Amino acid sequence: MKLFHFSEDPSIAIFEPRQLEYRLNEPAMVWAVDEFHAPHYFLPRDCPRVCVWPQESTTEEDRRQFFGHSKTDHLIAVEAGWLKRIGTAHIYRYTFNPENFDLYDTNAGYYTSTQTVKPISIDRIDDLISAITSLGIEFRITPSLLPLRDSILASTVNFSMIRMKFANQA
Repeated sequence: MKLFHFSEDPSIAIFEPRQLEYRLNEPAMVWAVDEFHAPHYFLPRDCPRVCVWPQESTTEEDRRQFFGHSKTDHLIAVEAGWLKRIGTAHIYRYTFNPENFDLYDTNAGYYTSTQTVKPISIDRIDDLISAITSLGIEFRITPSLLPLRDSILASTVNFSMIRMKFANQA
């Protein structure tokens, strides 16, 4: 298993545990994500996105609704207003040895460490849309993520919604 952290900063030599302001009841941690969930982070940090994939309990109706027009069962949707930024951005993927990490959230693929962590490699990812679609993930573009968000919340699919505070509210 590999674990990753994604950043637009190519110069992080070590990762120190940090306290998140909205998780003050938890220790300071270094955050990483597993291989399945990694493509959810092949985008600029503040880019709002909705990521969807089925789970065992996903109904056939929901499979048709979300994946019926595609040959994939994994999609990432972004807003059209972010396309220019996505097209010019590049992301750095920091790879970690998983030994010092513990599973934090299975659905999100989050792992955490309370120790200082040094990456074992750093790779630059260019052409972010191609990086996503080359993995067989459908990349959707929409004026607003909110209708998709609402459909997902009323469904049986698995999902991750990232940086939604920056989503188009119109």
